[in-house]
Amino acid sequence: MRPTRAALLVVATALTPALLFTAPAFAAGPQAPATTVSTTSDTPVDEMSEAELRTAITDILADENSGVAVVREANKALSGTVEDMRAFLKTGYRLAQAEDDRVAVAHILFVATANGDKRVIREANQVLDDGSPEALRAWLETGYVQAQAEDDRVAVAHILYLARANGDKRVAQEANEVVGGTPEELRAFRQTGYRLAQAEDDAVYIFRLLADPKTSDALRAAAEAALDDGSPEALRHFRTIGQYEVGD
Repeated sequence: MRPTRAALLVVATALTPALLFTAPAFAAGPQAPATTVSTTSDTPVDEMSEAELRTAITDILADENSGVAVVREANKALSGTVEDMRAFLKTGYRLAQAEDDRVAVAHILFVATANGDKRVIREANQVLDDGSPEALRAWLETGYVQAQAEDDRVAVAHILYLARANGDKRVAQEANEVVGGTPEELRAFRQTGYRLAQAEDDAVYIFRLLADPKTSDALRAAAEAALDDGSPEALRHFRTIGQYEVGD
């Protein structure tokens, strides 16, 4: 029986992003078929010796991309019989990978919903509804990158529009440079570059406020406190909220 969507979200939000995103969102190709372990041998699983079976499973455990379910089932197989190890490599590995992939997709859906990423939300729901190991793996390897890039491009275009309206030169410059870029460039700007560029523009805004002789002493003190803090969050909060909360 497939886990419910609610149960998946509980697991997805409990695990850390670093663990979940071992799913190769930017990987180059599909995994080897479950009946052959190409990482260690071209020998069909049914013809492997016990030593070859152990080596193949040990290699899976050593792979940093192996998720929680894969590690759990691989360890069980190593603790079992030769037939247990053979069964893991033939079918258990594929099913355990699908379990990890399902949790990864659920986490992606959770984050996308919080960020309003429409294409990612739509496709993640579709692949969870399909539920097959092949659909989950294919979307994590190729579909997610493409969907996230489309949502990131829309987000960067919106950021660029607001930056021009607000006179935020650094944000406008960097957003304009990246809006037609690669999925990786879009993702990097949205995750880190935008925050830093906005902080630079916010600092410029605050310095101009301090240079204005009409600025009240209370507002000047709040502005200087934000600059002393120096974090992007403090600068943004002052510009968008804090300055309007200062009394005369």
